[in-house]
Amino acid sequence: MTDYIAAYQSYLENEKHASANTLTSYVRDLHQFHDWLLEHGSPDLRKVKKDQIARYLDNLNARGKSPATITRATASIKSFYGYMLMEGSVKTNPAKSVASVKVERKYPEILTNREVELFLEQPKCVDEKGYRDHAMLELLYATGIRVSELIGLDLNDVNLDAGFIRCSSRGKERIIPLYSTAVRALQDYVRDIRPRIIADSKEQALFVNMSGDRMSRQGFWKIIKYYQERAEINKDITPHMLRHSFAVHLLENGADLRSIQEMLGHADISSTQIYTHVIKKQLKDVYIKAHPRA
Repeated sequence: MTDYIAAYQSYLENEKHASANTLTSYVRDLHQFHDWLLEHGSPDLRKVKKDQIARYLDNLNARGKSPATITRATASIKSFYGYMLMEGSVKTNPAKSVASVKVERKYPEILTNREVELFLEQPKCVDEKGYRDHAMLELLYATGIRVSELIGLDLNDVNLDAGFIRCSSRGKERIIPLYSTAVRALQDYVRDIRPRIIADSKEQALFVNMSGDRMSRQGFWKIIKYYQERAEINKDITPHMLRHSFAVHLLENGADLRSIQEMLGHADISSTQIYTHVIKKQLKDVYIKAHPRA
């Protein structure tokens, strides 16, 4: 029966181009579901009924699993049986009408415009590290790209004359424009600073550490935390918080959702729509604090 899960894993990886996190989570969920079926004398994944899936989800709840975990397990099982139906391994999808657990939505935390300005002011352009860090942070907020995408950029992914970067992720490529301050920061870094610190003239990485090798995820996180402390901002700033801030600030200033979706690289518009809820929540908070009868 695990051969079906292996085939589904291959389908997610090669045809759906699922992210590594999605792939790992879905496959783990399915193996755990199959293990539960084995314990209850139902080893054949092709003969699973709706009530068995419902009992399994109830069991997760009884074991104290979070609503988010149960919701993801439900999605994993539904997706798997959608694949099995498509392949002709089952005649109906037994998970199709299984109700999902309602999860309280947590809205992403963002920085205010002033906090962004304060944060971006921290790297001082007085030495190689300051110039590099200034360029990295400006680029991150200018584009809203993920930290993995930032450290994965090569020199030829940046077109400073035209004012854009080319970002490739999850098998797709997108073009993201840059504002003038980010262009100037990158020009100074690429022209004057990067040649001084690269370890090998053949190095293609756009951003390198002070040893001259490609910047690592851990290295960049340390940079973020260092400047958060310097700015004395009482928020746990992460690269993803800057990504959320980028999206909300664009939306606040009149950008349409489809354009933001394209720049962020969201496959589904629903992932982008959460930012409209962030703005509504902010308005509600302001109303409650400011209205004399609230």
